[in-house]
Amino acid sequence: MTNGKQKFVNQIPTAMDMGIKATMTMLRDFMRGNPNRQPASPIPTKPFYCDDIPDPERTQVTWFGHSAFLLEIEGKRLLFDPMLADTPSPFPLFGGKRYSRSLPIERDKFPFIDAVVMSHDHYDHLDYHSIRALKDRVGRFFVPLGVRNRLVKWGVDPAKVTEHNWWSEIEFNGLTLACTPARHFSGRGIFGRNTTLWCSWVIAGKQAKVYYSGDSGYGPHFQEIGDQYGPFDLTLMECGQYDERWSGVHMMPEQTVQAHLDVKGSLLIPVHWGAFTLAFHEWTDPVERATKAAKARQVRIATPVIGETVVVGSCDYPTADWWKQRM
Repeated sequence: MTNGKQKFVNQIPTAMDMGIKATMTMLRDFMRGNPNRQPASPIPTKPFYCDDIPDPERTQVTWFGHSAFLLEIEGKRLLFDPMLADTPSPFPLFGGKRYSRSLPIERDKFPFIDAVVMSHDHYDHLDYHSIRALKDRVGRFFVPLGVRNRLVKWGVDPAKVTEHNWWSEIEFNGLTLACTPARHFSGRGIFGRNTTLWCSWVIAGKQAKVYYSGDSGYGPHFQEIGDQYGPFDLTLMECGQYDERWSGVHMMPEQTVQAHLDVKGSLLIPVHWGAFTLAFHEWTDPVERATKAAKARQVRIATPVIGETVVVGSCDYPTADWWKQRM
């Protein structure tokens, strides 16, 4: 949605408290420091090996940390928000380095990817080096409005990139993709705020339906998406980098669980954590709070190690508290 000035706006009023008082408290929190904002030593990852051809009878997801994941569904491979660099910011002081020494699979080792799907243009989701490394091994790029030009400038074939508005549907190799609302913002610098769209995604096949929230504050759009496209066999929901000062654009973990219920999800994987420090909470806080809330609400939640594959529809999914073994 635009506000008439060629800038996109959320469905409901959304403000981030960036006044003088909030800025001063953030500066205080930054200077005070917290050793638990990041792991004391590199976190484990599980090597990921791709078969030449994905199993057309199985739907599975492999998480690469933060919000990057590979969805293999009905013989197709879709890579979401492939931020595969060592740091999520052009200024490493803010965001630091990746928690793990290496990725489950290096950027130049990926097989052919049928499609890369983007949720928005922030640095921790849309990464220049990752796109450059992958672009010649990707069949299509699906992006929200305004993001196409950036990919084309980075060398992606214009014929491969299509951009989409909220509620638009795309038929792709037997799958239905729907670009759906999120409650967030966009921009990669001081200027250009909200000149591109942000979104979530629905992926519907004959065997399974998957929902990815993108970055989003909690809002009524989750109920709308659930009513129109649910139920979902799997949801990958934002859970990390939150703060009361910007709670309109990033959910608290308890809201993550509620949003999963709103969209009528079956199995939940919390994402947007486990790779970088972009907020002031402890690095394990997202998964600790989400698993506690999921247990209280009788929600099935998977907690894979980075690189561990989750098979959709299986009764056997990862639930180990692997982060506790390192505390």
